Amino acid sequence: MLQKKVTVYSTSTCPWCDRAKDYLRSKNIDFKELDVANDSQAMGEMIRLSNQMGVPVITVDEEVIVGFNRQRLEALLN
Repeated sequence: MLQKKVTVYSTSTCPWCDRAKDYLRSKNIDFKELDVANDSQAMGEMIRLSNQMGVPVITVDEEVIVGFNRQRLEALLN
């Protein structure tokens, strides 16, 4: 089965970001983590993709999820 490309735009102080990353780890999903508080390029990319400044923003392939929406995340990963 082909692994989906997952990226989590987050900050180190965001509890919902931690929940999202913990969830992905619990499902053994590989993901790329970008800390938008310390990476202005990642922040710009996140805003361009989501039109949002809040975190987390999660991308699964080309789909964008704003916030930790577990149900939508599960649907996109299956």
